[in-house]
Amino acid sequence: MQGGSQAYDRIGVGYAAVRQPDPRLAAMIWRAIGDAETIVNVGAGTGSYEPPDRDVVAVEPSSVMLAQHRGTQRVLGTAEHLPFDDATFDVAMAVLTVHHWDDLDRGLAELRRVSRRQVVFTWDPAHRPLLWIVADYVPAIGTMETARFATVPHIVAALGAHTVSTFEIPHNFTDGFQAAFWRRPEMYLDPAVRSASSTFASLPRDEVEPGIERLRRDLESGNWHRTYGDLLSREKVDYGYRLIVAGGSGR
Repeated sequence: MQGGSQAYDRIGVGYAAVRQPDPRLAAMIWRAIGDAETIVNVGAGTGSYEPPDRDVVAVEPSSVMLAQHRGTQRVLGTAEHLPFDDATFDVAMAVLTVHHWDDLDRGLAELRRVSRRQVVFTWDPAHRPLLWIVADYVPAIGTMETARFATVPHIVAALGAHTVSTFEIPHNFTDGFQAAFWRRPEMYLDPAVRSASSTFASLPRDEVEPGIERLRRDLESGNWHRTYGDLLSREKVDYGYRLIVAGGSGR
């Protein structure tokens, strides 16, 4: 997870201000966690979506991100080499992190080794339609994410998962990852918002800025609204985000 840690060392400052956990996604993840008492959060970042009333150990390769984590059990480490004995935890959770791992299959095998239940939230690069900011303005995002995200069937097979649930992004989603602003296009014009997305932050400026400037012009001219105005009446949209659950009850 070396590449991921370097990316988040760069973008981690101020990350928590934009990436506020959304209670609807939290509820979905916590239902999957169930009554588990001990949890390891792998690629934990600042600790979003960790149940507040459980015994949670956070594992994170970026010291910048880990410093913003409010938990008391924090481990600087990677998914591929978890420093725990077999079946130490009831649940291993991983939220929007598996695409940063250097060796996905080894990391998923480690989740299975150290826990009785695995809960993984990710994005499926095979899903269509693409988010409009990717399809029409910054296609380099699509190229990057197709290369680094594993498909949902790949993760399901590696974990031996039994459940895959769709999470539709609400229009007022509070966690500012890439798809959060599908109905708030002006938000993509804010450099602080883009810097909290690992994809935007990892791409060269010359692959991002021209598309952002074109979006600015399209918002001013009304062209964006003519093309995507139908989105403004929708409450939520499926952009390919999935919750994958494997293993037993966790206890």
